[in-house]
Amino acid sequence: MERPDHGLPVELEPGVRLVLAPNPSPMTHWGTNTYLVGTDDLAVIDPGPDDPAHLSALMRAIGGARVSAILVTHAHRDHSPLAAPLAHETNAPVLAYGAPGDGRSPVMERLAREGGVGGSEGVDEDFRPDRRIAEGDAISLGRLGLEVLHTPGHFPGHLSFALGDAVFSGDHVLGWASTFISPPDGDVAAFMATSRRLRDRGARVFYPGHGAPVRDPEGTLDWLVAHRREREASILAAIQETPLSTAEIAARVYTDTDPRMLPAAKRNVLAHLVDLVEKGRVTAMPSLGSEARFSRTAGA
Repeated sequence: MERPDHGLPVELEPGVRLVLAPNPSPMTHWGTNTYLVGTDDLAVIDPGPDDPAHLSALMRAIGGARVSAILVTHAHRDHSPLAAPLAHETNAPVLAYGAPGDGRSPVMERLAREGGVGGSEGVDEDFRPDRRIAEGDAISLGRLGLEVLHTPGHFPGHLSFALGDAVFSGDHVLGWASTFISPPDGDVAAFMATSRRLRDRGARVFYPGHGAPVRDPEGTLDWLVAHRREREASILAAIQETPLSTAEIAARVYTDTDPRMLPAAKRNVLAHLVDLVEKGRVTAMPSLGSEARFSRTAGA
């Protein structure tokens, strides 16, 4: 699929249109994919950034249809801020898992509470849905219906939405790269568990938050899991000899990375280190945090 024009709706299949937001970047690829699902009765998935031009484009694409729900996969600033302005224009409720931070695992909640781990890049801290939704909830759109899936990993309250065998995967599965995982919102253990659950669904296609449709869902999830395992092995190999900081480990692991992406690389490394500390394979000194030094646990 070639890059769509910003603001012009593209039909992906009957009842599914994509409107691309004008926010391209190294982290968002072409921009945020906003999806209109349904015909006369619509759901808008991921309204996108607070951009008046994108709001106007969405209103033109909606036309005379009724918007029943505005669905937000997660509260990052490239996905959720336009939800409130769009709700004002359409009188539709905003539905999501909850406020930022809801759904964190116990270890991530502890790290967030204690501080010292950094993170929360790009979080829409003011986001609050009109109604909370969770795993297994259903959203009716006339003759169509969406199933709500709780898919943590990239974000604790991350949701995906299944339309039959098509899944709107948010930032869990992207159409151009592996997803960014940054504690305390990003969680490698949760990402791996979610990937296994999504693979078991046998989906036909993923419609991601950024990039082109993913036409080989199972193969892509296998690659994502293998990529994470390879990254873990590289990190363990990097810290065998002496305790190292997150930045030192990232420099050893990400040897051919665009310098613009190195801050994200360090956050991904930290996400793996948190997981490895929890598994008892790595020790953090003096305590787990972004400024810690890490060594292999004796006997692990």
